Amino acid sequence: MEFFKILYNSFVLIFSFNLDLYEIIFLSIRTSLFATIIASFLGIITAYYLSKNKSNLFKMITLLLNSLTGIPPVVAGLIVFFIFSESGPLGIFKIIYSPTAMVIAQIIIVYPIISSLIKELFEEFYFHYSDSLKSYNMKNFTIIYIFIKSSHSMVLTILLTAFGRAISEVGAVMIVGGNIEHYTRVMTSAISLETSMGNLEKAMSLGIILILITLIINFFSFKLNKRLH
Repeated sequence: MEFFKILYNSFVLIFSFNLDLYEIIFLSIRTSLFATIIASFLGIITAYYLSKNKSNLFKMITLLLNSLTGIPPVVAGLIVFFIFSESGPLGIFKIIYSPTAMVIAQIIIVYPIISSLIKELFEEFYFHYSDSLKSYNMKNFTIIYIFIKSSHSMVLTILLTAFGRAISEVGAVMIVGGNIEHYTRVMTSAISLETSMGNLEKAMSLGIILILITLIINFFSFKLNKRLH
């Protein structure tokens, strides 16, 4: 009965539109969305050049990116922390324990995923259309535009997957964000904190919202994949 009471109070908290709760939710969405957009831009360009060039250097870069798709989030957080801490090489920017640092850590996590998966799409795209592209002598960004237009469903599915990975991450954002109330506290770090403090209703509320976001992402991914078959 205690579980159902906590669950009921969690839904009450959600529908009461508690300002602290929704501040955490919107910060989570904002930072993860911003990180995904930047990583997508960089990842698509990287994927284009990796699929176009077959030199040993580019093969090594591809191998490195494929290896980094499984990078532990806490390691990504440590990298950002050491680089931007006061004693780090870029400590002058003073962005540690800020949303900016959280975005950078999330970019490191999702950028290799986007690059590696979209590279495979580019290679398939080139296999079918390379002769036509060469005959028209198209510029790089024109080719990228045509690729996105022709493969938009699969590209969007990859980007949704990357966003889901970013918003559900906890280790890196805890390290570089510091879980500061009203500033860097996101859903995953708040769930961890509220659970340890015994505030189970708030932790459950955030957990429900996070699951709901994940379900929405999976729903759209399923619909997009279904359109391809």
